[in-house]
Amino acid sequence: MTTLAYITAAVFAYLLGSIPFGYLAGLSRGVDIRTVGSGNIGATNVYRTLGKKPGIATFVLDVFKGVAATRVIPQSAWFLFGIEGDAPLYMTLACGVLVLVGHSFPLFLNFKGGKGVASGLGVAMGVAPHSAILGLAVWIVMFLATRYVSVGSITAATVIAVAVWFLDNSYEPANVVPAVVSILAVLVIVKHRKNISRLINGNENRFDFSKRKKNSVASKKD
Repeated sequence: MTTLAYITAAVFAYLLGSIPFGYLAGLSRGVDIRTVGSGNIGATNVYRTLGKKPGIATFVLDVFKGVAATRVIPQSAWFLFGIEGDAPLYMTLACGVLVLVGHSFPLFLNFKGGKGVASGLGVAMGVAPHSAILGLAVWIVMFLATRYVSVGSITAATVIAVAVWFLDNSYEPANVVPAVVSILAVLVIVKHRKNISRLINGNENRFDFSKRKKNSVASKKD
């Protein structure tokens, strides 16, 4: 039963991660979000190309993926198979990894997904809440200071990768949660390698609150 519970939780976590909320938001407006703006299915591109409400909704739903994968799916699978007690930490972490894998490589979009910032934040909220709050605060400060979404995301991921070792290392066995969260944070940073290159070259696109960029008019530099 334990093995079946692990498999069930893993499958549901990946499938949840694979739900492309940004893509669905585009379809609701008759737009394939992959063909406009940066072509990314994440909240930033949705905000820029479709507007404020779809962008915020996409962000919230993507965060929900990570929270649900770490706080709901493991325990639900445990109860489904009649196993008493709390779901193991390893199952929770496995679901966190797989929901982020699903978001980045979604089954429903030929394995071409987002960068994992919002879903990664959701995972951190589920297993490392103190570091997640700190990371979110850093993201807000860096984004408002620079108007670069990528700078906020990269800095926040870096802060979470370090902070988790000091703020959220109370689980047993020790160091397992920090190790997994740090690896996921590094993967999020790696997904921003093109943004890092544009930042170095000085041609990264700043976020503009004053207007939204529509369809083919939107910049390809998100």
